[in-house]
Amino acid sequence: MKQAYEDMSGKIIGGLEAGGTKMVCGISDTAGVMQSRILIPTTTPEETIPHMIDYFKKWKIEALGIGCFGPIDLNKKSPTYGTIMRSPKKEWSGFNIVRAFEDALHVPIGLDTDVNGAALGEVTMGAAKGCDTALYITIGTGVGVGVYCNGALVHGLVHPEGGHILIQKRTDDTFEGCCSRHPNCVEGLASGVAIAKRWGKKADQLADQPLVWEMEADYVAQAIANYILMYSPQKIVLWGGVMHRKELFPMIRERVQKLLNGYVCHSQIETDIDHYIVTPGLGENAGLTGAVLLGVLALKGDGYVI
Repeated sequence: MKQAYEDMSGKIIGGLEAGGTKMVCGISDTAGVMQSRILIPTTTPEETIPHMIDYFKKWKIEALGIGCFGPIDLNKKSPTYGTIMRSPKKEWSGFNIVRAFEDALHVPIGLDTDVNGAALGEVTMGAAKGCDTALYITIGTGVGVGVYCNGALVHGLVHPEGGHILIQKRTDDTFEGCCSRHPNCVEGLASGVAIAKRWGKKADQLADQPLVWEMEADYVAQAIANYILMYSPQKIVLWGGVMHRKELFPMIRERVQKLLNGYVCHSQIETDIDHYIVTPGLGENAGLTGAVLLGVLALKGDGYVI
């Protein structure tokens, strides 16, 4: 982080972790220390955006980084760059979040997905520091996967949608899935919403139900095994509201090993998986820290790499 802020004396950077239920706004000083952090409920753009603009104006920021829920257009050559596309949050579909802040603040804006932002935070300052390929996976209301590969955040035709990879449904699971597009994707079977709909209770009310967590661990492990085979990450950071149940971690690690069945020949998976699939080093601030770093990149210019 200190390297990222080199030659930026006196600069104040804003960060926005834009989520479907809440907006987390923060201010970082030149040492990378958060000076302020607020939460604003996500309602409609007309209600939510002005509160955030007022907050960032008060601090007189010189750049803003946004890690945003999606799908979102990240192609800077696209006429719809910065637009939230076909979101389940219907009020936000078609809303250009970059333009809204550019027009109001007149500062450089950095943009990526919320989970890519969290991945950037973790490889820069957190549990994946020093890795050139790592994943940040969040299992909460939805499922998201941030991908940092060969020293850069991954984009492409659009951006990774790892929460919607298809997995094998268990024979003892009669739940139809909660994703409107895919009956057997990770989000549809393993998200917090899926847990609540399948069992008729929220996750925090199911602590004493072993089958709930056996099934959850299986589905999450299936996804992680696929991510390992696709990206070969040096570290997997796993978090989100569902993963606050710490007993899930050993179950998931053991299941990943069984699913891979010795195919990936590396000690980190075979004998040291406890230090391979880990909680975030930045805790709940991974996304906000990553957003600030996106602001740093915007201020430094497209050619700068943290």
